[in-house]
Amino acid sequence: MSNPATAWQTFLISQGAQFNPQGEASFPIGKASAQLFDLSGNGLIAISGADSQTFLQGQVTNDIKLLAQGAQFNGYCTPKGRLLALFYTFTVEDVIYLQCPRALVPDLVKRLRMYVLRSKVVVEDASERLYSLGLTSDALASTLTGLPADPHQLAQTELGTLIRLADADTQQRAQLIVAADQAETVWQSLRATFTPSSTAHWEALEIQAGIPQVYPATKEQFVPQMVNLDALNGINFKKGCYTGQEIVARTHYLGKVKRRTLLAQLPKTAQVPLAGDTLQDAQTQDAGQLVRVAPDALSGGWWVLAECRLEAKEAGEILWQGQPLLFKELPYALP
Repeated sequence: MSNPATAWQTFLISQGAQFNPQGEASFPIGKASAQLFDLSGNGLIAISGADSQTFLQGQVTNDIKLLAQGAQFNGYCTPKGRLLALFYTFTVEDVIYLQCPRALVPDLVKRLRMYVLRSKVVVEDASERLYSLGLTSDALASTLTGLPADPHQLAQTELGTLIRLADADTQQRAQLIVAADQAETVWQSLRATFTPSSTAHWEALEIQAGIPQVYPATKEQFVPQMVNLDALNGINFKKGCYTGQEIVARTHYLGKVKRRTLLAQLPKTAQVPLAGDTLQDAQTQDAGQLVRVAPDALSGGWWVLAECRLEAKEAGEILWQGQPLLFKELPYALP
């Protein structure tokens, strides 16, 4: 029996894709007003059962009861308040899905199952059951039938579950969740309007939208506020106890956060910057680390989200391997 992920990649190769060692799809570069992206690098954890909402309420930073109002960001912390994962969380047919990088999913499934105990909850890796596609356009609402009006709102369409995402630059964005056995048909249908584009470009749009991520290299490196999870409405300070809650609440109530994640660009470099790379100030002292990195197709350089000591940024340049970060305005306000 063929592996569904391999079958999906084989299909995309037939559509003109090439894959790098990280499993990211690239397509021939070309300008298009409406673009289609393979996001199968996103993993999905499915939480189902009568006690699923109560169970998750004690695990993550946001109020799971509010999922009825739309998708939400969530942090999953250690008891010391350090992030093991960042989830984009949504509900489809009474199942709660936690979306994060696929490489994190196996360990997270094992960890979550440890806390189920006698609860009526099933925790499963759903990464091969459902695939994610990304869609962008400067006029997406007129291109895509059924697109919700506001970010993080969901709609059930004939193609799958459609989630409106935050815009990036001038691009309106959405994510489509499709059943794995329908993915090829849906892709072909969308190609009538959307041009396949490289996953790396989607990553750049995510960065421009100020959306952080946690990877294997950066697990347990950040308290949620350090990656702006509060600014993204990913922390609910009234919901009650969850793992790491005491540290997260203390950070919130005892003063201004001293480290934040900022949007920046790097010029073209000989070496590839990576999430987890350290940053220095002008005195070569620690100033933070890279949170998320993607190529900038226009300049040949890089878009980055950089977690920085705010004091160091105010004092002067922040450097990656001697190269100064060129800071840009985030698309949202920091508390």
